[in-house]
Amino acid sequence: MSSSPGALPASSGSLLSQLRIFALASLGGALEFYDFVIFAFLAKVIAAQFFPASQAEWLRQAETFGLFGAGYLARPLGGLVMAHYGDVSGRKKVFTFSVLLMAVPTLLMGLLPGYDVLGVGAPLTLLALRMMQGAAIGGEAPGGWVFVSEHAPPGRAGFATGLLTGGLTGGILLGSVVILVLHAVMTVAAVADWGWRIPFLLGGVFGLGAMVLRRWLDETPVFREMHSRAEIAETLPVGILLRLHRRAVLCSMATTWTLTAAIVVLVLMMPPLMQTLHHVSAEETMRASLVATFCLTLSVVGVGALSDVLSLRGLAVLCGTLLAGGAFALYGLAPYWPGTLVGWAAVSGLCSGFVGLVPVGMLRAFPAAVRFSGLSLSYNISYAIFGGLTPAVISVLVPQTPLAPAVYVAVIAVVGVVGMWFSPEELKAGSFLHSSSDYPD
Repeated sequence: MSSSPGALPASSGSLLSQLRIFALASLGGALEFYDFVIFAFLAKVIAAQFFPASQAEWLRQAETFGLFGAGYLARPLGGLVMAHYGDVSGRKKVFTFSVLLMAVPTLLMGLLPGYDVLGVGAPLTLLALRMMQGAAIGGEAPGGWVFVSEHAPPGRAGFATGLLTGGLTGGILLGSVVILVLHAVMTVAAVADWGWRIPFLLGGVFGLGAMVLRRWLDETPVFREMHSRAEIAETLPVGILLRLHRRAVLCSMATTWTLTAAIVVLVLMMPPLMQTLHHVSAEETMRASLVATFCLTLSVVGVGALSDVLSLRGLAVLCGTLLAGGAFALYGLAPYWPGTLVGWAAVSGLCSGFVGLVPVGMLRAFPAAVRFSGLSLSYNISYAIFGGLTPAVISVLVPQTPLAPAVYVAVIAVVGVVGMWFSPEELKAGSFLHSSSDYPD
């Protein structure tokens, strides 16, 4: 099958080969997100290990969350650097390197001596490792979306992207399960003493395994086609983006804002908000968070598949409406029906399919020569800004009304729908290659 401008080259192998590609990509993404989130789940224990015991507990906790936030700050820079090389040197090399850059710091965190051994060197080393993790996660999601979509057969790019997104959210679920099991089989004292290291060691070892397996993946057909036609951008891809694709960048940042609102407000912040606002037990909120994440994983895969056959604009309106409705169901109805939080959390997760629509829209908004950089710039900068600001905004609004989280999600859902509606869909479903005339140097 010959490739023509605007058409996807022949698929890169048999169905079995494609399934292997999607499985390895999703597995690596899940492990990277697992490595990234377990730090938050173990923040209290880490604070006791890596900061002076003479400090107040709240100060140590704040310093630990500062280290967690440092990972987010490193995301845009790491993502842009890796995206540049992904657009210029190849998707596969960067996709493999991102797993290594996540696995090694995670493994070292599990082996790092605490403050009683290294003194001030302990938190400083931890900061450096956390920054490396942030740089890795900044390249993983955009790189993964580009890689699987360009390997997908015609008309299946949305489904492939949904599978990868499901793998990323599955990593959060995996982290939650591992921490729950850890606390179930070990005493609190044992976890605080040495047990906290186990999730990091497991993540590091499995991450290295994923890196080895990814070496067997093939370069994407789209990049090989660009390379053979000498269509790779000779100038900085970011420069091309800022000159020719500003609208795509702004619309992609708007949709990513909605993605962060869904994940942060409906999944990550839900347990502490429900405990504080409505005095729900910690055990019930943790179960609800697990169920919401599982349902979110199913939802993003389903919406990704639908994007192959339905218009993005129509799906955006539907998914945006469902997202707002799910938020009000979770924060508006669950408190008035004691014991039903888990069920409403499941509803909110199923209504969060907009998360799976975001990468599909971004992939179609950017041509192949700057696709990796376009996704990385839009996604990472938006996530760094709005992912960091959302908890603060919710904290300010909650004293005004307990429905503040739902109102926030509903408003940002409108932002995402508008962003998706006006996003330049340069590529239709299954079309991931443009002619060289689309890429002025």
